[in-house]
Amino acid sequence: MADSSYPQLLSGQVAVVTGAGQGIGAGIARSLASFGASVVVASLTEARAQVTADAITLESGRAVGIQHDVTDSASCEALAVAAFDVFGPVDLLVNNAGTSGRAPLDEMDESTWDLMINLNLTGVQRTTRAFVAGMKARRKGSIVSISSVAGRSGKANMSHYCATKFGVIGFSQALALELAPFNVRVNCVCPGIVRTRLWEIELEEMAKARSVTIEEAWDIALEVIPLRRPQSAEDIGAAVAFLASPLAGNITGQSLNVDGGYELS
Repeated sequence: MADSSYPQLLSGQVAVVTGAGQGIGAGIARSLASFGASVVVASLTEARAQVTADAITLESGRAVGIQHDVTDSASCEALAVAAFDVFGPVDLLVNNAGTSGRAPLDEMDESTWDLMINLNLTGVQRTTRAFVAGMKARRKGSIVSISSVAGRSGKANMSHYCATKFGVIGFSQALALELAPFNVRVNCVCPGIVRTRLWEIELEEMAKARSVTIEEAWDIALEVIPLRRPQSAEDIGAAVAFLASPLAGNITGQSLNVDGGYELS
């Protein structure tokens, strides 16, 4: 949660977080609320969105849960309208929704590749497009997209995932140049190893491949981190809050690793 030294870092801001029904997205939403933002929690299922929104409300924050599908342009437009209707103009869009997976390229069918691209990359484009006009008109706004350390360097058996996460960074850099004349900033956060549901799936695969337990696989995974500790969803949320805050008013087109030193590029 928020550092008590900066309880109102985002006071007065309205934030929209996609894929916020669980995992990193839920952590980001709760962190932003703890820093003073009013948060629109978007998730593919309305029930999950509401769980996160309710948790924020219990912590004395302001939040609303809204169903949203990043693969549907109409849903993205509806999200922008709903956010405005509830809280007013949106100051911060956090593109977090996405998926992961592992498969050798020669064993990967086209539908697996297409789904990854559609969710992780085109989904970012669709959602962002729905909010850009409003930010340009106000000459104010911040867009933070969640990439990955796998968007910094390739990972074996993750060509589809890496392609999307590299793509999110390239998309964000280009958009940062496009929107700079309108005082709209665009950045990325690249999480390292956060033990979410998606990582549990990877741990099961690692444990099976190495004939070790899941906890032993987890210890092996952490060995690549110089600080020797995993990252939390709240760590990612704090980085997003910084990039959206006045403290980062002169930062755009950048990608911030939050990974304990795992990826240094």
